[in-house]
Amino acid sequence: MQARGSFEVQATQHPPFDTEPGATLGRMTFHKSFEGDLEATSVVEMMYATSAIEGSGVYVALERVRGKLAGKAGTFVLHHTGIRDRGAQSLSVLVVPDSATGELAGLRGTLAIDIVEGRHFYTFDYRFGPS
Repeated sequence: MQARGSFEVQATQHPPFDTEPGATLGRMTFHKSFEGDLEATSVVEMMYATSAIEGSGVYVALERVRGKLAGKAGTFVLHHTGIRDRGAQSLSVLVVPDSATGELAGLRGTLAIDIVEGRHFYTFDYRFGPS
């Protein structure tokens, strides 16, 4: 199954906690509001490292989503891994196995994020059941 829609993001940048040579390490918090097939809100806690080389770094994040997916209510957790290697980017956003509650219990899937002209869009490929 596939869900599509858009989301709004509010970001809070926290001061870096490590600025030694090689990479700056920091943390950010995001609050999101989803519209479309996923009607939900979420809070994201992200850790990142940015290198001294322009366009290189990494982030990992955990995001608890609360709301309705295709009319089914519950919560689930997403795990993000984003890598930039001198401008080349990759992103993986996966549902944490067995993290879903309520009518979403058993949820599995991957979420893709696209940013077009400053707007955020998602495509969520998902299913219910064990691996």
